[in-house]
Amino acid sequence: MTEPVLEARKVSKHYGHVLALDEADFTAYPGEVVALIGDNGAGKSTLVKTLVGAIRPDQGTILVDGAPVALTSPVDARGYGIEAVYQDLALAPDLDSAANLYLGRELYRIPFVRVLNRHAMRERAVAAFAELGIALPDVSVPVGMLSGGQRQSVAVARAVAFASRIIFMDEPTAALGVVQRGRVLDVIRRVRDRGVSVVLVSHNMPEVLAVADRVEVLRMGRRVATFTAARTSVDELVGAMTGALELSAGADRGSAQ
Repeated sequence: MTEPVLEARKVSKHYGHVLALDEADFTAYPGEVVALIGDNGAGKSTLVKTLVGAIRPDQGTILVDGAPVALTSPVDARGYGIEAVYQDLALAPDLDSAANLYLGRELYRIPFVRVLNRHAMRERAVAAFAELGIALPDVSVPVGMLSGGQRQSVAVARAVAFASRIIFMDEPTAALGVVQRGRVLDVIRRVRDRGVSVVLVSHNMPEVLAVADRVEVLRMGRRVATFTAARTSVDELVGAMTGALELSAGADRGSAQ
């Protein structure tokens, strides 16, 4: 079997008396879209923040390509090729698409005096957008003037440009219309086809089944089931999230703890 690109083993996290993660497990394999789902308070956000280095777990192990790692910050995670796209997108609305793509990682013509190489950033941005099938009216337009789907695509492209292993996407289509959602899902598929794994955090079950290869379910701070997306249904996913569906341990389409 292929080695997981990213794995969490028995990861726990307390916030005072609240146990947000209770020996949670998670696995992502190379070149797949794996959905991470669960009801509100299931621990999804805490697990994602742990896996991108934003918080440190109280116990447990995180592995990249099978080797244990210590992710002490998002900078550490980026060093392992791990990127994240959050719901707020973290874009600078007054800057254009190319500047946002290289925000914090700017290219310079003269590094010592920090003269920006705007031409190189724009050329590379156009190539990056084209590779992902992202159609923008003009990369020189401030992103604040773009549609919601276009802004989401810019944020995804920025993550793809620097992620060599895995990208986390938190509710990437939550505020989008039907057409824009479809375009973002197409971008996610293109990212997967490039060999970069995508972790999709979403409450939209039909969307999850449309784009994911596998689905991992969190409930009460731990992984309770995994499914092959092609062999499951919305009813089964909701049942696993709520505890209404009990699965046999080691079943072909899923497992329960």
